[in-house]
Amino acid sequence: MAGIYVHVPFCQQRCSYCDFYFVTTARSHAPFVAALCKEIEAYALAYGGREPVTTVYFGGGTPSRLSLEDLNAILATIERGFDISALDEVTIEINPEDVDGAYLRGLRALGFTRVSVGIQSFFDQDLEFMNRSHTAAQAEEVLGAVNETDFTSYSVDLIFGVPGQPEEYWAANLEKAVRSGAPHISTYSLTVEAATPLARMVRDGEVTPIEDDRSGELYQFTMDYLKGSGYDHYEISSFALDGHRAVHNQSYWAHKNFLGFGPSAHSFWSDESRALRWANIRNLNRYVGLIESRGEPVEFRETLDDDTLVNEYIMLRLRTSEGFSISNLTDSHGIDLYDERVDDLAWLESEGLIHPIRNDVVRLTDAGKALCDVVTTKLMLG
Repeated sequence: MAGIYVHVPFCQQRCSYCDFYFVTTARSHAPFVAALCKEIEAYALAYGGREPVTTVYFGGGTPSRLSLEDLNAILATIERGFDISALDEVTIEINPEDVDGAYLRGLRALGFTRVSVGIQSFFDQDLEFMNRSHTAAQAEEVLGAVNETDFTSYSVDLIFGVPGQPEEYWAANLEKAVRSGAPHISTYSLTVEAATPLARMVRDGEVTPIEDDRSGELYQFTMDYLKGSGYDHYEISSFALDGHRAVHNQSYWAHKNFLGFGPSAHSFWSDESRALRWANIRNLNRYVGLIESRGEPVEFRETLDDDTLVNEYIMLRLRTSEGFSISNLTDSHGIDLYDERVDDLAWLESEGLIHPIRNDVVRLTDAGKALCDVVTTKLMLG
């Protein structure tokens, strides 16, 4: 079962922390949509009959910058080229300033089953610091509109660790999301990525990031609060009420095949003969130009060796509440971590970063979730 990811690079303005590929200057979306549909059609010839598509995800950027007509054209192209008989979930990321009830109803009529709402905070002070385009009032209004629309599910994205944020704000953010009835909440620590406005502000001494210990405290509070509110902490950043896990994202963590379309989009495809990864160029004009000239917009392509696949399996599965199976790893790749990493497994267990191993399954504790990168590095090969 495969997934499809569509990267829509348009944004109204640049958020201070964002390092995803986007543009804020496009006057028309028509060239992008035409090129995107041609790219989808080209890949459908090679991949359309290989596996049924179970999930489609529109990310960005800001996909809700596109009109319903544009979205319909893209979905229709996917439907023509791929087997969607097993389609289980169709998600689109939306920003509060872009949508109203009519747009949301239009999304539902097009076949979208799920929306992911980029709230980030319910407080204007935080939103101004992050240079978000919406206001706190719009954040609350959009959730009311989503609740009035017949989506199968929806998610709320929130960011913690904002420098200078009053202590009570983060608890209030979580409370507002829970009280809104959001069946899925994703929480992310504010990180300083290179070549972002936030990185410049830190470099120039305008902003001091919060201490790691404080970030860990906020993450622990998040886990406690949301689990106490009935949410299943099924992945490092993801909390869901029963039956509302993000199916598309779970396919990433299960290392399933997916195709990515649009500038900067990544793809992964593995079969019995080889495993491939490739990525498109991070430039909208070049992306459109290459497709219009019948070129390929791929920036890099690589064949993954077995050690890389093992390391990715460990990294991705550790993010989930189910963890990974040592015996499955042995059966699929011939690697026995009891031989390769027995001392590291013992140390991680003694430090309380992984649960005591039962039935060959390695799972992170709450303390381990806060130090997931450390645990992953201990267990990866090489």
